[in-house]
Amino acid sequence: MKRAAVLAIAGAGVIAGAAWPARSYVGGATLRVCADPNNLPFSNERGEGFENRIASLLAGDLGERVEYTWWAQRRGFVRNTLNARSCDVILGVPAHYEMVRTTRPYYRSTYVFVTRRDRRLHITSLDDPALRTLRVGVHLIGDDYANSPAAHSLAKRGLVTNIRGYTLYGDYSKPNPPARLIEAVANKEVDIAVAWGPLAGYFAKRSSVPLDIAPVSPSRDGPLSYVFDIAMGVRRGDSARAAALDAELTRRRPEIERILGEYGVPLLSR
Repeated sequence: MKRAAVLAIAGAGVIAGAAWPARSYVGGATLRVCADPNNLPFSNERGEGFENRIASLLAGDLGERVEYTWWAQRRGFVRNTLNARSCDVILGVPAHYEMVRTTRPYYRSTYVFVTRRDRRLHITSLDDPALRTLRVGVHLIGDDYANSPAAHSLAKRGLVTNIRGYTLYGDYSKPNPPARLIEAVANKEVDIAVAWGPLAGYFAKRSSVPLDIAPVSPSRDGPLSYVFDIAMGVRRGDSARAAALDAELTRRRPEIERILGEYGVPLLSR
C-alpha cells in the first residue's frame, strides 16, 4: 500500500487481515508505528521523513518513545503490520479509509502537475490543449499496473499515446522508488508529470534542475478526486487510541504544518 496507491485508487494493493477484538488504550512506554523503511518524503528507516518527525512529536507528548515495524507498503501491508498487532498506528492514510479507524485529518493536499521551470509550460488544467502534444508521466499502481486518476482522466480526454507510465513500486533496492517519476521530468524523459503533491513537492524542492508544481484542476473529475484529507489509522476497534491521537493532532497542528512546509508539501485549507 504505497501511500500514493491508496490515494490514487481507493484501497488499491491492500488486503486487510481478519478483524481483531478491541483493546483499550491507556498509554504506555512505546508508540508503535507501522511504516515503510524506504519511502521519502513520508518515512524511512533513518527517521528522515515527515511522518517520522510527526510520530516523534506526538510520542513526546504522550510520554512515549517511537518503535517501528518496517514493512514495504505494498500488498498485504495492513494485514502484516497493523492487523497482525506488531504495531498500532499508520500515519498518512486517506480520511475515512475503510480498512482502518481513522483519526481527524491533519493535512489536506492535492495532486499536482510537475514541469521543468525552463520549459515555462504553466499548465494547471487537465483540459489544457497543450497536453495533447506533450509526453505526460503518470504513476502506474500495483503489480497489475492499474491506472492512476491522471491516467483515467487523460484517457477519457483521448490522450493515450503520449502517456508514459512509471510504476509506483519501482525498484525497491534503490532509494524512494516513486521518485523516479519526478526525476523523469528533470531528465527530460517526459515533459510533464501528474503526481501526488507531497511526493512531488519534496523532490521538486531538492531537484538540481528547477521544477515547478501546480495543483491539478479541476480538483474532482467525475468520480475521481485529486484532493485528499490525510489522517492516521489505527485498528477499527481502537477508539481510545484514536481519541488520544485526535487530541494531540489538534494541539500540535501548528508544529505539524511547519514540518509539512519544510518538506515542500502543498497544503490546502481545511
